[in-house]
Amino acid sequence: MQDAIAKADTLIEAMGWIRRFRGKTTVIKLGGSLLEDTEAIRHLLLDVIFMETVGMKPVIVHGGGPNINRAMEEARLESQWINGRRVTDEATLDIVERVLAGEITQFLTDEIERLGGRAVNLNFAADTNVLTGEKLLLEDGGQQIDLGFVGKVTHVDRAVIESISYANQVPVIPSMCIDGTGQKFNVNADTAAMAVAEALGAEKLIFLSDVNGVRRDKKDPATRINSLTSAEAQQLIKDGIIDAGMIPKIEACISTLQRGVRKVHIIDGKLRHSLLLEIYTTSGVGTELVQHRTSPPAVIADSPVN
Repeated sequence: MQDAIAKADTLIEAMGWIRRFRGKTTVIKLGGSLLEDTEAIRHLLLDVIFMETVGMKPVIVHGGGPNINRAMEEARLESQWINGRRVTDEATLDIVERVLAGEITQFLTDEIERLGGRAVNLNFAADTNVLTGEKLLLEDGGQQIDLGFVGKVTHVDRAVIESISYANQVPVIPSMCIDGTGQKFNVNADTAAMAVAEALGAEKLIFLSDVNGVRRDKKDPATRINSLTSAEAQQLIKDGIIDAGMIPKIEACISTLQRGVRKVHIIDGKLRHSLLLEIYTTSGVGTELVQHRTSPPAVIADSPVN
């Protein structure tokens, strides 16, 4: 009986958040090592189905670097990287399209359906591409670096994505784009997810990571910072608390907030039901970033946050 009462209390706590986020769009960036963990993916997709069931509009944007790396090795092709981005020649592009826009997108769609949800595969093969873009040239010391068939998103077909969401289905979008001539490009999954969130005016953009958020001590999960404003995050970068590879991700989060997305979350995707715990509980399990705070700061992991 006590267990049943505890479950009821949890539902009551979640009810306020469910009502608040009903009808709101949440973009979920999925990729990396998570796609290698079938159990973690199953629980994450169950969370996505729950979100849709209670009235939220989840949209999945995915990458798949490790899967592409493995396919490259099987094809005896060597991956080349410049400034953290994959150089994509024609042979690499073929593999990226097959793995990313084909196998992974279809797997996620099929798995959502298998678990009782409804999803739509927005890939090239189905003629439902929703990301238009152009070739990306990196700037480095005043020089432009050509990465091959690597692009950036310049337009998102909002109408198609929203029509799928309002039909109570989950859009699943690979991080690739096409230009006006039909040329396909490999796109960084983080930037693709940000472009989709900005175009949809999303309530939330959630990055599923392999860490539990921003930490005061990056080696200690217990030092997770629950909530940060853009200004606080910039100060932590100046102080050296946010460093290395977390800097470009946080700077990108800040830019996304400035373009209208209300909240950006960084959570550990391998924590069971991390999506539900972050969205539908008061304290959350990751770090949320907001442009400005309307309530007192909540810095310690177990402090309440609005």
